[in-house]
Amino acid sequence: MMCHMHPDDARLAELVRLIRRELGITQVQLASTANVPLNDVKAIEGGRAGAVRLHRLRLLLEAEGGRGRLVPWWNDASADRLLDGRHGALVERVVALLKTRGWEVHVEVSFAEWGERGSIDVLALNRHLRVALVIEVKTAMGSLEETNRVLDAKFRLAPEVIAKRFGWRPRTVARVLVLPGSSTNRRVVAEHAATLDATYPARSREVRAWLRRPDSALSGLWFVSDGRHSSNVRR
Repeated sequence: MMCHMHPDDARLAELVRLIRRELGITQVQLASTANVPLNDVKAIEGGRAGAVRLHRLRLLLEAEGGRGRLVPWWNDASADRLLDGRHGALVERVVALLKTRGWEVHVEVSFAEWGERGSIDVLALNRHLRVALVIEVKTAMGSLEETNRVLDAKFRLAPEVIAKRFGWRPRTVARVLVLPGSSTNRRVVAEHAATLDATYPARSREVRAWLRRPDSALSGLWFVSDGRHSSNVRR
């Protein structure tokens, strides 16, 4: 039986091969740099990426200076609507928790500073103490490098954004990464504990305590319930 090459695998094969040649390296050198078996490189360049483990494919692309990102689709744009709905529900939960603790809360605060554009998912302010909290909300942990880079930019630009938008400059700016408290997310965080502990040393209990008394700088990871509990589902 003839095995047909998937169009995505064919495009990936050509791209990996062209980048490798542009860099002037052999398949052996690429495999060594990426720390993956040589057979994986040959499989990818041969249009058989489906036979290679996903994390190895990502390592290989990163070794070439690129990045691999899996983009799942379902029923045209329905997947986006499902993800957006869950993200919106988690943002609403975070906003409610912050307001009960007396914070002034703003959602999707857009910015365009020093050539960088984007929006802060949730910006919480305490004008009396001149404290600002920049929150990035994720329904699932994706690329750690990308997440850290994006949140770092928002954290760095927050004082200028607040000065222009609200007319005052905070003395203290904190940052928090919010994730649903699912077993999957907790397992991913545990697997990357060394990296995350260095970037977000505070955890949920410390974040909640800080929200009541924001008397210092903070960088933390906060698990927030998104309301998706099995006990709410009827048998």
